[in-house]
Amino acid sequence: MIRWLFRISLLIAAVLFAASARPEVGPRTLEAQTRASVERDYRLAWQSLQRALADNRPELLNEYFVGVAKDKFTNTIREQRKAGIQTLYSEPAHDFSVVFYSPEGLSIQLLDNVQYREEIRDHGRSVGSAEVRARYVAVMTPTETKWKVRLLQAEP
Repeated sequence: MIRWLFRISLLIAAVLFAASARPEVGPRTLEAQTRASVERDYRLAWQSLQRALADNRPELLNEYFVGVAKDKFTNTIREQRKAGIQTLYSEPAHDFSVVFYSPEGLSIQLLDNVQYREEIRDHGRSVGSAEVRARYVAVMTPTETKWKVRLLQAEP
């Protein structure tokens, strides 16, 4: 009887140990330093986007944008340049939160409620402006020295 109880207790201990040794599945814990880096780089990405759209200079996106986001805004700037227009975003106010940090640490998803003033200029003349409130989804990915925006899309 004692041998049997001993074997059962060893089996239970082995099962419990194996269960605790499994890698954790699900979003990672976001460390304070990583959060600060993401917040800083996200705000700087918006600033570079503002400058790029105002000056029609797609190369200004290189520092904080990659992938789909960079391609999308590069095409927008090229079209603006062809049409002779500029888009100015002023006084953006961000209220964003991290909603997902991938287990492997290769992407972070943000939701951002943004308010800004948008002005369209045609050959330097203002042709209209509006106060905008929008909710954006952003996906950022780490590079050697900073986080870059891979996707930035307004929700419908």
